[in-house]
Amino acid sequence: MEILENFKNELKKIEESLKTEFSSLRVGRATPALVENILVDCYGSKIPIKQLASISAPEPRILIIEPWDRTVLPNLEKAILTSDLNLNPIVDKNLIRINIPSLTEERRVALIKVIGSKSEEAKIKYRNSRDKMIKEVNELFDSKKITEDEKFKIKEGIQKLIDLTNNNLENLLKLKEEEIKNG
Repeated sequence: MEILENFKNELKKIEESLKTEFSSLRVGRATPALVENILVDCYGSKIPIKQLASISAPEPRILIIEPWDRTVLPNLEKAILTSDLNLNPIVDKNLIRINIPSLTEERRVALIKVIGSKSEEAKIKYRNSRDKMIKEVNELFDSKKITEDEKFKIKEGIQKLIDLTNNNLENLLKLKEEEIKNG
């Protein structure tokens, strides 16, 4: 059914958004995802780093950012410094080098709280989306566009998708917690 397919796509978008947020959280290891979405003020607009430079992690604790246009180097440095990641970029000729410090126990606990709240936000988005879909289904039933059997079948499908997505979310959360604890 089209309603279920739309709902499934909406849930997928929420899940992908959460994965992106999780990948940008620092866990003591250098990864390009950590900085690729930081917005840089240049060319009259805000542009993500990944569109301005190549990002590599040649060593486990070092990130290298090489801008394609060297004139944006100061803008890149400023954007990284002002981000909430607490990173200290080092400008080295035509590139930026970032040393990723080890995580302290205090920082690990704080990160686990952050991912917990982000996953809770995703669950709220899931529930809101589910409620919206159920309302839509009820409206279709009330206007006699679907039968009562179809209504219950769609609602059952919606709940199955919610259960599956919540299960995926819990697995993502556990994996990220393990990564933080062992990172």
